[in-house]
Amino acid sequence: MTTSAVDAVLIAGPTASGKSAAALALAERIGGTIINADSMQVYREPRILTARPSNEDMRRMPHLLYGHVSAREPYSVGRYQADAANALEQARQSKRVPIFVGGTGMYFSVLTEGIANTPQVPTDLRSRVMARRKEIGADAFHIELAGRDPQSAAHLRASDTQRVLRAYEVYEATGRPLSQWQKEMGRPLLAGLNLWRLLLVPPRADLYARIDARFERMIERGALAEVAALANIDAALPAAKILGRRELLAVHAGTMSVEDAKTAAKQATRNYAKRQLTWFRNRMADWTRLEMVDGLEIAAMLPTSTG
Repeated sequence: MTTSAVDAVLIAGPTASGKSAAALALAERIGGTIINADSMQVYREPRILTARPSNEDMRRMPHLLYGHVSAREPYSVGRYQADAANALEQARQSKRVPIFVGGTGMYFSVLTEGIANTPQVPTDLRSRVMARRKEIGADAFHIELAGRDPQSAAHLRASDTQRVLRAYEVYEATGRPLSQWQKEMGRPLLAGLNLWRLLLVPPRADLYARIDARFERMIERGALAEVAALANIDAALPAAKILGRRELLAVHAGTMSVEDAKTAAKQATRNYAKRQLTWFRNRMADWTRLEMVDGLEIAAMLPTSTG
């Protein structure tokens, strides 16, 4: 495949697999715009813990959808779909190759498979639904959901905060169960385009070593202070699940030492990487799998000409 045949490049992989470096090297080689496909790198405040590209890297080549949302806002797959469509158009208007990079499987599903055409939920309604769950507790809230959308409730645990909230708020906004909306799949964002789909899967031992080394660097760069600024965000928000946040908050609370927090956060990140790899294995079997983690090697797989 030559770059003239490529309308967009997709680079997926588990956390710490070298995706950002690969995307940057490739963008410099083919004149690309890098578009985020990671659900935590959309947030503005936690730059260190989400391993967002550095200011220097973002100056080297155009980057879109990084740090454009407050961690105190809910951010959904549907909102990502709209933002990614705008970013795609921006890249194409600039005559640059869009390079989507990240580790969030659902975001890649939006791009290549489509998602249900669920409506946007007004912010005030979303706030009321979150307040209702907080008022009555997770179990009672799940029971209320079952009365509205039995099919969704049957497949969700009460502790699955984001999905339970989503099902509840969609019903409240539309009067229709989320399970009905999900049967009406929309057109994939990248439908009809020639795609180069790359899946970075480093050897497991190498990946774990990269995870551990990266978390050490996060601590050196100020992750503890960054977490302190995020201590009071609502536990129901997606940003509350940022890897390492819970453990470093325990350091601030005096219930865990820094060394114990680092050990626990590294293990949690490795567990997350395992879940990502399972998703990729099940949902991206036809993607080109690469073991290397050197971005220059990936860039060298394409010729320099873009058309």
